[in-house]
Amino acid sequence: LKRELLSQQVDFEITELESTTALQRFGAPFRSDYGEVAPVDSDLPILRFIFVHHVRNFPFLDQAREKEFWQNKLQVFLELFAQKHISSSEDRHEESKRRKLSIKAKKLVELMMVSGIPTASGYEERIRFSELEIVDRGAQDQGLLINAPEGHEINGWDVNVAGVRTTSVKRTVRYHQHAEFLIRVRRPGTPDRYVGRRYGEFAKLQKQLRTELPGKVLPPLPRKNKNSTVSAFLGGGGDDDASSVSSASTQNTGTTHDENGSLRSLMGAGHRRAASLQPDRSSPRASGEYRREHVTLYREDQRVSLRAFLRTYLQNPQVAASKAMEEFLTGNPVKLNEEEREDLDRRRAMDEKRIEEQKRFYEIARQRAKELDVYMERFRRDIVESNGLTRLFQEIREKERIADLTTEYQKFAEWLRIEVAATIYHLFLAEDNSPELFAQAKRIHSMIPYGTLKQVIRFANPAMVMSGVLDLFLAQPFGARSLAQRVLGMALNDGIRTFQKSIDSLVTKIDDAAFCEKLKRFVNADEDTKNIVRNEAVVEGVDLIVAILKSEHIDPEPTPEQVGKVFNAYVAWNNAVDNVDDEMKAGVQLFAYLKQLLKMYTRQRDKAMMLAVIEEPVTLQLFRDLFTIFYEPLVRVYKSANVYNSVTDFAAFADDMFRVLDLAQRQDVSADPNQTVQSFIDLCARHQDNFYKFVHEVHVHDNGLFGQLMGWLEGILEFLRHGPKGGKLDMNALFQGAVAMRQVDKAAAVAEIDALIRWQEERKKWHHDKTRQKMAADHSSSSADGAASAPLPPGSATFRSSDFGIDEADLADLNDEVARDGSSGSESAEDREEDAHPIAAERRRRAKKQDHLRRSAGEPVKPEVSQLKGLREGFLSMLRMVLAD
Repeated sequence: LKRELLSQQVDFEITELESTTALQRFGAPFRSDYGEVAPVDSDLPILRFIFVHHVRNFPFLDQAREKEFWQNKLQVFLELFAQKHISSSEDRHEESKRRKLSIKAKKLVELMMVSGIPTASGYEERIRFSELEIVDRGAQDQGLLINAPEGHEINGWDVNVAGVRTTSVKRTVRYHQHAEFLIRVRRPGTPDRYVGRRYGEFAKLQKQLRTELPGKVLPPLPRKNKNSTVSAFLGGGGDDDASSVSSASTQNTGTTHDENGSLRSLMGAGHRRAASLQPDRSSPRASGEYRREHVTLYREDQRVSLRAFLRTYLQNPQVAASKAMEEFLTGNPVKLNEEEREDLDRRRAMDEKRIEEQKRFYEIARQRAKELDVYMERFRRDIVESNGLTRLFQEIREKERIADLTTEYQKFAEWLRIEVAATIYHLFLAEDNSPELFAQAKRIHSMIPYGTLKQVIRFANPAMVMSGVLDLFLAQPFGARSLAQRVLGMALNDGIRTFQKSIDSLVTKIDDAAFCEKLKRFVNADEDTKNIVRNEAVVEGVDLIVAILKSEHIDPEPTPEQVGKVFNAYVAWNNAVDNVDDEMKAGVQLFAYLKQLLKMYTRQRDKAMMLAVIEEPVTLQLFRDLFTIFYEPLVRVYKSANVYNSVTDFAAFADDMFRVLDLAQRQDVSADPNQTVQSFIDLCARHQDNFYKFVHEVHVHDNGLFGQLMGWLEGILEFLRHGPKGGKLDMNALFQGAVAMRQVDKAAAVAEIDALIRWQEERKKWHHDKTRQKMAADHSSSSADGAASAPLPPGSATFRSSDFGIDEADLADLNDEVARDGSSGSESAEDREEDAHPIAAERRRRAKKQDHLRRSAGEPVKPEVSQLKGLREGFLSMLRMVLAD
């Protein structure tokens, strides 16, 4: 009951934020036309409480003046923005970013209130499934699957850049050799096939995808890397010459009796092209004798980076379904010869060895972190107790070295070393794209002039520089527009003119001035008129375009012929989306043009409204005040803490890190995996004092800023653990009082509450079953090829959400609901494609809707509640009293 009533109130308050009078009903510090609003009279008690206790007292904003900042600038600006009525999701037929933010805000506020506000009885039953813990553990078993050579299907494609061979291409006179990457392609119900692609064809694929999917953000292609890798394998004996492979992709480079079979022995000669050496024939092999053979894996780093590149692209459903990707992965298949199959086998062994070593690394790191569990448990209890964060930072402020900290904090630093070491290993060694990332990081590091940067930071005054730049952009000489207004205005005006060109083209194609004028007047109408038309569309079950064009509330009034024309076009549109019919093409095109025209008018109006907001003087004043509030305190800390010294420390850390990574790649350091782990932990240990000195210096010279920030965070945690100081919600008294006052029927209300409980239980059971099914499918795909899974990062389970007053089941619900309600990504590319292909875009929109219905099939439907609405007034009064403090 508490959850349902809080959910209704949060939904109401978040929706009311769009009202121009919302801030006036907050109470202090905002002014109100109705006089001062007391906390117990606020229409928005939840948002008022959050604002007063967790926004206004934020360490930077707590110095802002009530009248000058909150009333005369922020309130004026937000009310001005609300008056512009920027278009909603329904108007633009898309998920607007504001709606997504609204969904997330509603869920977060609801979670905060449900977790923080206790009931008077102190008994709140939550529905739990113990099996969920098993599912959650299984969800972590996919860590290294993406690097596995086999059994990793992505959007219908299972691909692996399995090998490399050389091909000869004749140019003018001579033949030139090139590397060709062999891609194993597997699809459900079809046999494996192999295709050969040169590096340039990967670049061509990227260009084709940019053409086929304009506006789609695509990851960059890995840089060309011609380095090869020398690998050691256990070969078979005998006198058969076929046992010694000698090809352009796997060259025999000698033998050794080293029995170490670790990955670093496979990569002992590093990432440099090995010379073409002949096998050591000084002593003949006996039949059946086994020995260690060193072979060169040609372009191995490039192979794994291109595999990561392909699999990253296939993660996007649109890219996976594109014609360019289909042609790239299926066109011109090749047949492998014996040497190429040997090469594929060796590279598969290399992949398996690489994954096995990663697993061993994480396991050893986790074992070392486990030795700290006793100390970490004490540290956890210390943090989650009252003022734990404040005590931690006070310790950092007082102690100049890590060695001077208390035992629990020293062990926490040791745990952090293991965490950072595992992160560095994972980023630069463990992943398929690690060689590319490592090379990029080294290039960037070599280009940065750290010495010059240090001197610039040391002697420059960033406060004066930023203040001067701000004055330059915000100055309004003789009342004219500022430079910032001119720049932003020019960009917005360019957008307005671009929309106008599209509008003129669509008006010509529609060839009906009445239709176009009606759509334009709707876009520019007041919100009351728009809402009437929207409601008509919902009631009649028609598209908004039809409701606009036949509406009597917007001039000019349509003729019967025009109404019939619109309805025929609407029918043709619906049919054409499902089945293209040449006889209905004219009507389909008309309706498509009308939908595009409404969107263009709406976007053009949004640009114009944003331009009007920018032109307002209060916008510049608010921006300057926010700069002063947030930037200047940070600059004071920056100057007093001598931050410039940390530039040299960071450069030294980067140099040392790249040296350790080079050794890990080039030397046989993993004969004992403990050595690999220890080398990275030692790297962190060598530089931890410099990092601690930086944090200590900043904290010492922060003028109390860190202390205020920790106090602010602990205020939120205090609310989540113990609730507001105003008391608790007495749900029993609320219900009994409503029954006594005959505001609700007791039997009907109890039935509704029971129905809500059953719905919550069934919904969580449904979500639990869906999660188990998904994880079972994922686990079977990973175990099919024996792919190794990464254990949890060491120490990752140190803190739990329950430590901070948030129920773990509620947090899981939040993540699930937000994922379902706001799952669509960025629409900018899809919008541009819709402008060119509206019918295809409508098909995608309906397919997405069908996919959502499919994924939510069987999800319990929330029961209708009517009697509980009678509790709202009494609940609101009680809530105001509890949150009035």
